[in-house]
Amino acid sequence: MNLSRNDLCWCGSNKKYKKCHLEIDEKIAHFKSQGCIVPSRNLIKTKEQIEGIKRSAKINTAVLDLVAKNIKAGMSTEEINTLVYDYTISQGAIPAPLNYEGFPKSVCTSINDEVCHGIPDENIILKDGDIINVDVSTIYEGYFSDASRMFKIGNVNPEMNKLVDVAKECLNLGFRAAKPWGFLGDIAEAVQTHAEANGYSVVREFGGHGVGLEFHEDPFVAHVGKKGTDMLLVPGMVFTIEPMINMGDPEIFIDADNDWTVLTEDGYPSAQWEYTVLITETGAEILTH
Repeated sequence: MNLSRNDLCWCGSNKKYKKCHLEIDEKIAHFKSQGCIVPSRNLIKTKEQIEGIKRSAKINTAVLDLVAKNIKAGMSTEEINTLVYDYTISQGAIPAPLNYEGFPKSVCTSINDEVCHGIPDENIILKDGDIINVDVSTIYEGYFSDASRMFKIGNVNPEMNKLVDVAKECLNLGFRAAKPWGFLGDIAEAVQTHAEANGYSVVREFGGHGVGLEFHEDPFVAHVGKKGTDMLLVPGMVFTIEPMINMGDPEIFIDADNDWTVLTEDGYPSAQWEYTVLITETGAEILTH
């Protein structure tokens, strides 16, 4: 679509192109001419879409806050699932994981050496010393949001305690590296450098993703890489940052019994935190955490 300066902008703002996305589009074209990978227009959310994603994100954060208030030793992961489902539905929203590609529950609960996509079960009981990732995703008025937190159950040993803390530091360093007109590789290098400096490894096969109009959109957000590489970051992009940090080696496998749960190959624990972030004209904003 070739627009003239006085045409209405493609984003639906009803502003003239020259007063809206013209400058951004010219910048994108410049980076593309330099050989950079640039986002397509459908990855740049409009003001209306961003407001919708923020409404979804507000509920998503509230769900994780509710889990934080209730999670404890002796609780089953199915009880966490019930909390998530009941609260989400009470807000007029839908748990995004439920029936997504056949996933049977409303939340992912991944304990100790489970990297991600753990399935809640009434027979899985949280024990003193466990670490657990609770990954919550919400659909509200057709808009998607996604975040996860780690929880330390009771008295966690120093090694696992450090893993959880460093994983959070990796996420925050990745977030701070996310800037307009930077690159996805800036996030990846920040995460990888800090994880490896602490003797940990970063899972390669899974990463962050675009989100907002669908559960999983482009781009894939790697957490291993080099600064100045991968896709250009443009104001209006919405995606997750969610590094999975392993205490041991980065190799993983998927549980053959359920075809969902991802575990570390060496049996050492893994930790992950996740934000949905928005790239703005001046930096980045956490939408749900």
